[in-house]
Amino acid sequence: MKLWIPFAVSAGSLLTIASFVGAGWDAPPVDTTQIGFRGTGMYIHRDVENQEALKAANVPPPAPWEADPAGDKARDLYENVQILGDLSDDQFNQFMASITEWIAPEAGCNYCHNPENLASDEVYQKVVARRMIQMTQAINVDWSAHVGQVGATCYTCHRGQAIPVNYWYEDLEPKPAGNMTQNRAGQNVVAKFGGNSSLPQNVLKDYLLEAKQIRVHSTAALPTGTNPAGTKETEATWSLMMHMSESLGVNCTTCHNSRAFNAWDESPPQRVTAWHGIRMTRDINANYMVGLTPVFPASRKGPEGDVFKVGCATCHAGVQKPLYGASMLQDYVDSLAKKGPTEVPDFTTYQPGTTQKMAPAGQSSALSLKPTSETAAVVLPEATQIAND
Repeated sequence: MKLWIPFAVSAGSLLTIASFVGAGWDAPPVDTTQIGFRGTGMYIHRDVENQEALKAANVPPPAPWEADPAGDKARDLYENVQILGDLSDDQFNQFMASITEWIAPEAGCNYCHNPENLASDEVYQKVVARRMIQMTQAINVDWSAHVGQVGATCYTCHRGQAIPVNYWYEDLEPKPAGNMTQNRAGQNVVAKFGGNSSLPQNVLKDYLLEAKQIRVHSTAALPTGTNPAGTKETEATWSLMMHMSESLGVNCTTCHNSRAFNAWDESPPQRVTAWHGIRMTRDINANYMVGLTPVFPASRKGPEGDVFKVGCATCHAGVQKPLYGASMLQDYVDSLAKKGPTEVPDFTTYQPGTTQKMAPAGQSSALSLKPTSETAAVVLPEATQIAND
């Protein structure tokens, strides 16, 4: 009797069932798009069912109303308006209503404000929100090479959540047990931020915070002695590429030519967009997120004490263009498409629950803000080098 036959049938049955219900298996139908010449492997494959779910999750909310730019300025009506003072009263209140829905629809205004003194900075979320508004303004003004005319708003990342779903931090888990296991070079474990691969697990720190060289492979077939990079560096770049691919829901050929990955002149234009995106993300993390470290409580930091930081998935959330390219910016041009004051406070002096005014460095932060008739009148809803890579 051939005992292997029933075992083979059982294994085949289990494999078939797993292909339809198991995690990570893509059941038909799969949509294939050719993006290059036939026969070159320039294709993108997408699970049709996943695409329907992504479309449903990427519908931008409308503005609560069309704001009137005329009227008194916010700085003249309300206290401690440091960034959005040039907005009219109606524009200011429209933006406050929108940012509440974008970030804290359930908690409402009290998520960032002391309801007894809306002008106070004692709630740390308000200090963070002010800096994030500066960051979003900088993205739209300074990084149009990446975001184009579509731009970004607070909703691009937050999607109704106080903390964006997709962020990263330094990940050293599981800690090595000792002896020989100490020398695993940050890999051979599940890289949470590297596509769940066994590639190096902390490459986002190297490439999306620091400026480590990404392009490490040689352009010659034989060793020339000019390129000191080895397998470790190569695997690190692969981990970054895994992160980018998973974040955008695309594969390598979206940015690279399958016949010559290194050649810029033969690459799709998306590679240039990605080049700017990498640098934009470094700017966000180095100049905005890391600086807020003293303000965030331990619950808003990673296990190693570093703040949650921005990656490609933070905005893209699984699609090549955030919100499939829909722009929300036209309703918030004066608040987010122009730069307000860019001065930064000394965040090391911040005391949650105590600090009344977190003024920029060089200005007095000791002013005790008290509710005034103007402050109390704020109407807020119940419901913020190409060749080298």
